[in-house]
Amino acid sequence: MREEKKSISAEYLERLNKSPYFIVTDYTGLQVHHFSELRKRLNKAHAEIHVVKNNIFKIATREAGIADLGATLAGPIAVVTGSQEISTAAKVIKTFASEFDRPKVRFGFLDNRHLSAADVGAMADLPSLEVLRARLLGLFQAPAGQLVRLLNEPAAQLARVLQAKADRDGKGGA
Repeated sequence: MREEKKSISAEYLERLNKSPYFIVTDYTGLQVHHFSELRKRLNKAHAEIHVVKNNIFKIATREAGIADLGATLAGPIAVVTGSQEISTAAKVIKTFASEFDRPKVRFGFLDNRHLSAADVGAMADLPSLEVLRARLLGLFQAPAGQLVRLLNEPAAQLARVLQAKADRDGKGGA
């Protein structure tokens, strides 16, 4: 392999090793200014999109320990990698594709597990990790809150009865 290709392969491998996921897209028909807009949106989501050479990318994935991608890497492809959640990047791609009908997601990988295009689309529909954590925390706190309200209720009922009696005695005495 020529030195230039080795250098490009090393660059792809570095991106794959830094990212917990990658999403392979078909960018055919996407104009340059649309591609630039997609890059900007993905940057905001802490993700990047790069057009890759299929054979060199295949070598990089093999070196990264990812299953053989074989014939799935055919035609023009761009790869999305990122440092945070796959759902955020998938959401950006899905929103962009709904606006411009491009790019088309072919497949993805998350922690060395293959994801179909439908799986990546389902990831886009997931709430963010922070939202899921907040919901889980709410589930943990709900029983404790209910217990406190339940324990507090007899005292609150007694206080309401005493207040009603005090109000009635105050009106009757006046």
